[in-house]
Amino acid sequence: MLATVYSAGLCGIDGFEVTVECSAQKKMEQFDIVGLPDAAVKEAKDRVRTACENSGFRFPELTLTVNLAPAGRKKEGSGFDTAILVAILRCTGVLPASVPLEEYAFIGELSLSGALRAVPGVLPLVLAARDAGRKAVFVPAVCAAEASVAEGITVYPAESITAILRHLRGEERIAPAIFDRSAYFSRLPEGLPDFSDVRGQARAKRALEIAAAGGHNVLMIGPPGSGKSMLARRLPGILPDITYEEALETTKVYSVSGLLPEGVALMNVRPFRSPHHTMSAPALVGGGQIPRPGEVSLAHNGVLFLDEFPEFSKSACEALRQPLEDGEITVTRVQGRVKYPCRFMLVCAMNPCRCGYFGHPTKPCTCRADDVKKYLSKISGPLSDRVDIQIEVPAVSYDEMTGKAEGESSAAIRARVNAARAAALRRFAAAGVSDRFCNADMDARETRRWCVPEQDAARLLELSFRKLGMSARGYDKILRVARTIADLAGSETIRAEHVAEAIQLRSLDRDFFKN
Repeated sequence: MLATVYSAGLCGIDGFEVTVECSAQKKMEQFDIVGLPDAAVKEAKDRVRTACENSGFRFPELTLTVNLAPAGRKKEGSGFDTAILVAILRCTGVLPASVPLEEYAFIGELSLSGALRAVPGVLPLVLAARDAGRKAVFVPAVCAAEASVAEGITVYPAESITAILRHLRGEERIAPAIFDRSAYFSRLPEGLPDFSDVRGQARAKRALEIAAAGGHNVLMIGPPGSGKSMLARRLPGILPDITYEEALETTKVYSVSGLLPEGVALMNVRPFRSPHHTMSAPALVGGGQIPRPGEVSLAHNGVLFLDEFPEFSKSACEALRQPLEDGEITVTRVQGRVKYPCRFMLVCAMNPCRCGYFGHPTKPCTCRADDVKKYLSKISGPLSDRVDIQIEVPAVSYDEMTGKAEGESSAAIRARVNAARAAALRRFAAAGVSDRFCNADMDARETRRWCVPEQDAARLLELSFRKLGMSARGYDKILRVARTIADLAGSETIRAEHVAEAIQLRSLDRDFFKN
């Protein structure tokens, strides 16, 4: 007898449908799984057999051959257990032929007792089943919140294989999981550090507001204790509201990585990742023997903060160049080639030299001139050119530290950031552009279309380009930053003051890295 059941597998953060075919023949007892299974899939034979018997069903003493199609694609993980057991039970008649299994997909690992356990990547797996035409999907109950995000398919949270069989036979129905998008996005993050705690540093605060509004990369350079890390860690409080499309992509990355908190349906807060400087290049950009998302992908649609930037290895720093430019990373290994999204906002902090006091108004620098240049040369020209905003964060004065004036709150800054981001999204929507979420995402053609400066602004930009020796990339980045500044000011046109501020925000490109 032959039975066909449907499941799904993972490739990167996207799923693909897997057809589970089971053939049962009256020969000597044997159980084989084919179709490029990995070790975890091969071990399903023992889990399935024991789960079947402990659930009160007799495991057939037949020759069982299970094929996972398409046979040419690698199948990884334990998520096929449930589909394999359902196919076997269909072959043995436990599930009658009247049950339309072609309407369903089955996802989940089996425990030895027959209970369903969570597997990584449930959301993309359910989306793959929906796109393949399945009407409903059974998932482990602990994954129900995440799976319910997928629209257009009914999600049944199952505690065990017995519960699935009772549902299919009409004995006891499982209530489907429902996701309320409006209620979920009405919740705002709480307990985030506030910008009102930061004393002084008005220029740095302004730069981070512009960066948050436009999704621009930022490099802060200054002496120890000037507040670089403090400023960066308050960025989550002023980041714009995440859109549903962005949240869906981010959730898929965290789901595949196994980092989505239990019970969380959707990542409704932009991620903030701050890896240690001892991190390797594969851990930063993705890789491993079995390719997995790196920190750049975990920061997708959020912030990647690299403190003590020059202390990261040269290979790790240079590996950022292509992801910053393309917004995605391709990881190639013997097992296969996968793509991960990595459209993130890079925020870096560094000292001006190894001792940290080069250019300090009161503390002398103990580094030699050659040592300062060597320290700064760790950040290559091509990499610094990809950073839109480069600012100096000077030491805070005594008067600023002891002043009683309360700084502006994150809520007030976030309101302006949301308004500016909404203006950019309306611009993209009016032009039918659906894959752009901020001004930093614009390519060269879109920059020429939406970042046209007024005549006075164009003359200022030309003068600066000739005097500072900007690259073509630097020219485009100044235009995009100026577009964001104009959006914050509620201006449809880019005026001279917007361009002037954007040029000032790349001063380190001239003052430090080109000496």
